[in-house]
Amino acid sequence: MANIVILNGSPRPKGNTAALIQSFTEGAESADNQVTTFMLDKMDIHGCKGCFGGHSDEVCPCVQKDDMAKIYPAVKTADVVVFASPLYFWNFSGQLRTATDRLFALEEGGGEYLRGEKSCALLMAAEGHGFAHALAYYEFLAQKLKWQDLGHVTAGGVNQIGDIAGHEALKKAYDLGASIQ
Repeated sequence: MANIVILNGSPRPKGNTAALIQSFTEGAESADNQVTTFMLDKMDIHGCKGCFGGHSDEVCPCVQKDDMAKIYPAVKTADVVVFASPLYFWNFSGQLRTATDRLFALEEGGGEYLRGEKSCALLMAAEGHGFAHALAYYEFLAQKLKWQDLGHVTAGGVNQIGDIAGHEALKKAYDLGASIQ
């Protein structure tokens, strides 16, 4: 059984990214995994200050006191971190980028609570099909954190809420979740 944390960077609670997350979660839970999803757009998360003032061994390692305090302990203990986002301006949404930047606090003070010992996956939806830059960033992030890349699911051609209905990416997301042991 794996402990999975999903960082949902979509502002649409019933959008296409949410449908990918739901399929992934159903697959993961069918394999007896525990899934926790953070809807980042509904959380109070501020941008990283680059202050290097955090202490990774603390419960809330960042000097900023906001809703990242809920995410830090979950990510620290996660076996798998899933990045989920619509494609905005050829990359992750701002909500996901902000939370991802703030995870740096888990690296400060020598704790290195992020590096190694974890796996990751990516779920993305977009009106178009230009995922290359977002995938490159995701792969680079996984490499630098020394996380095992479990794969990614992209759903292009989905813009309006519900466009993803019947899309092959939903089955791929389910299968990716179910493959996690």
